[in-house]
Amino acid sequence: MKEAGLKLLSFPPDSPPLSIISAAKIAGIDLPIQTSSSASSPTLSFSNGLKLHGNYVILRYIGRLAPIPNFYGDNAFHAAQIDEWLEYTPTISCGSEFDNACGYMEVYLEKRTFFVSHYFSIADIAIWSGLAGTGQRWESIRKSNKYPNLVRWYNSISAEYSNPLMEVIALYVGKKGLGKPVAAKSKEVKNVTGDSSDKAKAGSRSSSEIDLPDAEMGKVRLRFAPEPSGFLHIGHAKAALLNQYFAQRYHGEVILRFDDTNPTKESNEFVENLIKDVETLGIKYQKITYTSDYFSKLMALAEKLIKEGKAYVDDTPREEMQKERMDGIESKCRSNSIEENLKLWKEMIAGSERGLQCCLRGKLDMQDPNKSLRDPVYYRCNPVPHHRIGSKYKIYPTYDFACPFVDAEEGITHALRSSEYHDRNAQYHRIQEDMGMRKVHIYEFSRLNMVYTLLSKRKLLWFVQNGKVDGWDDPRFPTVQGIVRRGLKIEALIQFILEQGASKNLNLMEWDKLWTLNKKIIDPVCPRHTAVIEERRLLLTLTNGPDKPFVRIIPRHKKYDGAGEKATTYTKRIWLDYADAECISVDEEVTLMDWGNAIVKEIIKGQDGNITQLVGVLHLEGSVKTTKLKLTWLAETNELVNLSLVEFDYLITKKKLEEGEDFLDALNPCTKKEIAAIGDSNMHNLKQGEILQLERKGYYRCDVPFTRSSKPVVLFAIPDGRQQSVMK
Repeated sequence: MKEAGLKLLSFPPDSPPLSIISAAKIAGIDLPIQTSSSASSPTLSFSNGLKLHGNYVILRYIGRLAPIPNFYGDNAFHAAQIDEWLEYTPTISCGSEFDNACGYMEVYLEKRTFFVSHYFSIADIAIWSGLAGTGQRWESIRKSNKYPNLVRWYNSISAEYSNPLMEVIALYVGKKGLGKPVAAKSKEVKNVTGDSSDKAKAGSRSSSEIDLPDAEMGKVRLRFAPEPSGFLHIGHAKAALLNQYFAQRYHGEVILRFDDTNPTKESNEFVENLIKDVETLGIKYQKITYTSDYFSKLMALAEKLIKEGKAYVDDTPREEMQKERMDGIESKCRSNSIEENLKLWKEMIAGSERGLQCCLRGKLDMQDPNKSLRDPVYYRCNPVPHHRIGSKYKIYPTYDFACPFVDAEEGITHALRSSEYHDRNAQYHRIQEDMGMRKVHIYEFSRLNMVYTLLSKRKLLWFVQNGKVDGWDDPRFPTVQGIVRRGLKIEALIQFILEQGASKNLNLMEWDKLWTLNKKIIDPVCPRHTAVIEERRLLLTLTNGPDKPFVRIIPRHKKYDGAGEKATTYTKRIWLDYADAECISVDEEVTLMDWGNAIVKEIIKGQDGNITQLVGVLHLEGSVKTTKLKLTWLAETNELVNLSLVEFDYLITKKKLEEGEDFLDALNPCTKKEIAAIGDSNMHNLKQGEILQLERKGYYRCDVPFTRSSKPVVLFAIPDGRQQSVMK
C-alpha cells in the first residue's frame, strides 16, 4: 500500500468509518489514520496530493486494491449488487428504520451465506460495520435472536475475521454507540494494523489463512483430481474446497481432472456423479480434463525413459517385488539391456501372455531410505476395457507416474495433496526431473478424518457390493450425496471444512460439530409439524371439547413467516404418544401445544396395567407457564398421514481403526431403525428433500414424499449434534 503512495486516512473524532477500517485490517493493508475535528467526512490522502472523499468511495477503492478474491465482485453485475447494498447500508443507522432494515435483511439471508454471490465482499463489511456501529441496540437484538438469519450471518463474519473485527469494536464502538477511538485520542498517526511487528500483521488476517509457496497473484493454477472409482466423500470435499479457496485468493483457476488410470475400478457413472458432487459444493472449475487424454504422450515418455536407461521392464512376481523393495534388494531385471527392455515393453503394449507377466519400473535408487524412491512401478498391464476409450490400450500408467507429468503438462503451479502422500513427494519431484518437466510445487494439508467413519473407497465399495447400504448416496455414508440425503446443508459442510483451513495438523474430527453447524442453519427457517408414534398411541377424550371439528390456519414456524402456514384440526378426541401418557397423573393440568391447557381427569388401564385411554377437560383459561408437560397431539381424523421415521447409526463401532485393523471386525450390527408414526395432514404436501422439525422429536428430511395412503412418507432423522449414537 505504501508503494502506491498512500499517506493518510482522516475522519471526524465522533464518526470513525468502521467499514473502511475493518476492510483495511482484513486485507492486511497498512492504513495510517488520524482524527481531525475539521474533517466533515472520511478523507484518504495520497503522497502526490490527490484525495478521495466519502465512506463508500474509499471503501470501493480498498475493495479494488485488496488482495482478496471477489472483494468487489467477480463481474460487473456483482459489483453493481455490492454498490446497491452500500447505498442501502445508511438505513441501518437510521433509528426509525433500524427494525425494518433488520427484517428486510433477515428475509434476504434466508438461503444465503453472503450478501452478494457466494463470496465475502465489501458489502458484507459495510453491513457488519453498520450493525456493530449501533452498539447496544444491535447487541440486545443479537442476544434475543429476533432475526436468526441475520444473527447467523453476523456471527459467521465475526468468527471468520475475529482478530481484526474485534479490535475494531474494542477501539471504536462505545457501550452506548459510536465513540471516540480509544487509542487515538490525540491527532497522532496510527496504523490500522497496529505495530510493525510480523505478529501484528499476521493478526490482521484470518487465523485460517495460509500462504502457498512462491504463489503469484493471477498466475496460480490448481487441480482437483479425483479417481472416478466412487462418489465424492467428505475427505475429497476438503481437497476440492481448499483448491477453490486458494484459486480465489490468488485470482487463479482450478481444473477438474479425472485420474482415470485404473479401468478395473472406474466407470462413467462415477464420473457423472463426481461432476454432480463438485458442482453441489459450488466448485468453479475452469475445465474438465482426464489423465487418459495424455495416454499416448505418457507411453512415448515411458519409452524415452527406457532408451535413456531410466526405466526397465521387470517380470518379478508382485509379492516378491514388494519384499525386495522393502529390503532394498535390486531386481534381477534391473541390469537388462535397453534392447531387452524395449522388446518386453512391446509385449506389454500388445497385452501378450509374456507382457502380462511384466511391469515397467523407474530406475531410481534401491538403497534410498525413502522407500517410495526404490524403483517404483510406472506401468502395468490390464486387459480390462477403459470406461472412456474402450480397448485401445492394454497397459496403463500408475498414478505415481502419470500425476507428475500431467500436472506439469497442464501448467499446474501448486499440487495440493494430503499429508498421507508426504513420503511420495520426493518421488514426485524425482520423476518430474527424469522426465525433464517443469517442477510443480506441492502443498500438503491434513487429511480430514472423522470418528466412526471409513473414507477408503475400497471399504465403502464393500458395503455397496454386499448390500449393507442402499448405494453410494446412502445416508450412513460419508459421501456428499449421502450426508446431503441425511439432511446436511451444503453451506454447513463448506463452513465446517473451511474452518479447518489448510492446516497440516492431523485431527480426528467429531461429527457433532458439523451437525451443530447444520442445526444453526436449518432451525431458524425449517417448518414445524406434528407426529405421534404409531405403537401404543392412545386417545385423550376431552369431554367439553368441540362437538364438531374445526380448523385453524397457523404458521408453520412462529418466528419465520417464510415457512408458510398450515391447517390444524381441533376435535373432541386427540391422539397422544404413549410415552407422554405415562408421565401424566390424574387431575394434572397439561398444555396441548397450539391449543391451550387441559386437565386429565381419568387414566384408564387394561388388565396388563398399560394405559388404554385418557379422559379430560379443556381448561383454555389456564396458564401455560404453570404446567410441567407440554404435549404434541393430533386430531382423530381420517386425513392423518402415515410416516416412517428412519434413524441411522455409524457403520462401525470404533472411533478410529488402528493401522492393520480389519474394519470387518468393527461392523455395527444395527445401523438403521424405522419407526412407524402418524403425522398431521399438512404433510401430504411435503416435497422430497424438504427439511422440517417434528415438534419435540427432532429434525427430519423428507426422502419419500406422499404418493398414496398405503405408502408412508419416509422421513430421515437429522442429527443435531447432541447424540453420539441413535441406537444406543
